[in-house]
Amino acid sequence: MQTIGFIGVGVMGRSMVKNLLKAGYEVAIYSRTKSKLTDFLEETGAQWCDTAAECAAGRDAVITMVGYPKDVEQVYFGEKGILSAAQAGAYLIDMTTTDPALSVRIAKQGKAGGLHVLDAPVSGGDTGAKNGTLSIMVGGDEADFAACLPVFQAMGSQIVYEGPAGAGQHTKMANQVAIAGTIAGVCEALSYAERAGLDPDKLLASISKGAAGSWQMENLMPKMVKQDYAPGFFLKHFIKDMKIALSQEGSLPILERVCAMYGDLEAEGMGDLGTQALIRHYRGE
Repeated sequence: MQTIGFIGVGVMGRSMVKNLLKAGYEVAIYSRTKSKLTDFLEETGAQWCDTAAECAAGRDAVITMVGYPKDVEQVYFGEKGILSAAQAGAYLIDMTTTDPALSVRIAKQGKAGGLHVLDAPVSGGDTGAKNGTLSIMVGGDEADFAACLPVFQAMGSQIVYEGPAGAGQHTKMANQVAIAGTIAGVCEALSYAERAGLDPDKLLASISKGAAGSWQMENLMPKMVKQDYAPGFFLKHFIKDMKIALSQEGSLPILERVCAMYGDLEAEGMGDLGTQALIRHYRGE
């Protein structure tokens, strides 16, 4: 496996492409707005394609990292989509966080067309993408997972085969449920500390290494303190993930509440901020 088409070169996709190139793969890319990638193309030497179909045609593997389930559906099933353009025997890897049922549908149609399909959502944000330390949760046939493992290893450090098609997405949903409660807890802790007049740097030093410590606390609380809301992961995309989880069977009352708080921020025009912007809800900003 040597040639890869990468579709969806956003905040995380850029670093993922760089790491694939660094590992020696030949990478062609497609994204909706070429003008946003002028410097990136010059820097990396990645090949530009004008359509998703062109990006998929003739490649050993095709990776997608787009925004929403509707984008996944369009890029796979739409006119000039991946499923109609990919060569027989190619590996299709959707790394978008999307609906597990959609992953199963792609896998079923892909298999009928002689393609190997994996759902492989990631966790770790822009930092994990830059450092090549993403956690990658993979669903699909285990033999296909084994064949694509070197590709995953170029982008991540914690790579787990979760089970059949859709299992990667279900694992990512559980991940997002846990993150939602954790971010809210970090926000409430900081909000409490601010009202009590505590020094936020001392607070972080005191509690981040104990039982309350978490990735969210160590990486996002400093940004909350500095009012740095630049996105490592878009707030609007986190809302999308939470809504997918809430659409599955079962009750998730904490997730429902956190999703509603984020929804209030999005309604106020903050969808393009990072997930740490939840602190603005607590501060009444």
